[in-house]
Amino acid sequence: MSGAAPFDYIHDPDAISRESFQRIRAEASLQHLPGLMQAVAERVIHATAMVEAADHLRFTPGAAERTRAALQGGAPILVDAEMVARGITRRFLPRANPVICCLNDDGVAAAARARGETRSAVAVERWAAHLDGAVCVFGNAPTALFRLLEMLLAGTARPAAVLGFPVGFVGAAESKQALLNASQNGAAELAVITMTGRLGGSAVASGTLNALALGANP
Repeated sequence: MSGAAPFDYIHDPDAISRESFQRIRAEASLQHLPGLMQAVAERVIHATAMVEAADHLRFTPGAAERTRAALQGGAPILVDAEMVARGITRRFLPRANPVICCLNDDGVAAAARARGETRSAVAVERWAAHLDGAVCVFGNAPTALFRLLEMLLAGTARPAAVLGFPVGFVGAAESKQALLNASQNGAAELAVITMTGRLGGSAVASGTLNALALGANP
């Protein structure tokens, strides 16, 4: 394009990212959060454009560091939605960790219709062979998170961490509260990061994973 630019805005993607996090740090007070949870909170704010979103975060002791350690050990990343998978920045992953989404696997849709359940819940059942030591990331379906919790109660292999951010009006707040309850009742070895209420979403979930994979923000 020739002549004067009609709009004055930042073009460079790296500069946009740096400026975004500089503004977040200027506006948000996150010093009360331990260690890597500050980086998680910054990503949550970045994903929602809501400084107050960080106030909804809940987590078990050392959850951020334990999740990062699992990733550094090569843990697979199990996600409930393709949007979460697409939001994970692969170059941040410390061990080229596999990202697995079973939502579109053969037979999932047919089984969901036959059983009157969501595809997301049925897809989580396909995680069974990968669950031991995995990092599970939920950014969409409350039914998927509920199904994982049901599987854990039934004695399935335990993941290393659960990042639980289902979003919406039906079941989202309840599924995240159930996850917190599970982490406090006999599942102390499970690292959990989630948030209260309806807030969440794929961008929040993948942003949290990215923060833990990278270990910092720009």
